[in-house]
Amino acid sequence: MTSNKVIITIAPTGGMASKAQNPKLPTQPAEIAADVYDCYNAGASVVAVHARRPDDQATCSADIYRDINERIRSRCDIVINNSTGGGVNGDLVAQAANGYWEILWEERVKGMDAGAEMCTLDATTINAMFEGRELLMNTSPSRCRELAEGMRARGVKPEWEVFSPTHIVQDVTTLIEDGLDEKPYINIVLGVHRGFQNAMPYSPRILQHMVDLLPRDAVFCVSGIGPAQLPSAMNSLLLGGHVRTGLEDNLYYRRGELATNVQLTERLVRLVQEMGFEPATPAEARQIMGLPLRRGPKPEFAMS
Repeated sequence: MTSNKVIITIAPTGGMASKAQNPKLPTQPAEIAADVYDCYNAGASVVAVHARRPDDQATCSADIYRDINERIRSRCDIVINNSTGGGVNGDLVAQAANGYWEILWEERVKGMDAGAEMCTLDATTINAMFEGRELLMNTSPSRCRELAEGMRARGVKPEWEVFSPTHIVQDVTTLIEDGLDEKPYINIVLGVHRGFQNAMPYSPRILQHMVDLLPRDAVFCVSGIGPAQLPSAMNSLLLGGHVRTGLEDNLYYRRGELATNVQLTERLVRLVQEMGFEPATPAEARQIMGLPLRRGPKPEFAMS
């Protein structure tokens, strides 16, 4: 029975923030795995993983993802989702001959090859404004299809990531109608509009509009960035959706107080329960999203 169950996703790292902004941000495989395990024990059932190089810069290296994934999997059965969105520095960016900076496609696609159950599929073309540079993230229709087909060939379920209504009604819906996913899991990202061109702010009206546009049988999660995190999560519950938290989306617990991933997870679990729901276990999350149930070693400790 999963009707009262809510998937809580922890996004511990992301591809933008640094330890200079929050020293508790986990960036290396051992740090990420330890943080994810603590968040799993607090009630998270999905983890959205971004990888970093040894110098903490962004990467989609399959080897580094695989290291993180294996460390997490040795401890618990949380659903692992690797990013193909990448980040705004490190391996992921280069300057083109025309002087424009780009988030590199050939690096992003490496994120599919580390054996995760899910990968983000950013059906989006945006300009990210970061540290005084404009970074083009070009996910054209043909690239969206390449990602969707590549994930299907690898047995990976997409987590469709959308920032505006057009992302839903164009590439996401087209590819799903073409049979490249069933029971789609769609992450609606709101509140990053000051840094990402073509993104939307959070408001109840905007979220309602985007939910109304979702494909039939879609399951959705909402990622609110910064101060939008808590209100958008509660709004998602009211609309029948799922929730996400973590330092990727919000570095603060409250104004002026830096957070940890565990603090953010524990708070969201409390709020979900106060709203009359219960956190889904990883097995229940797989059932909700249409993922195969895992077979293999049990985690070291069952989630309380």
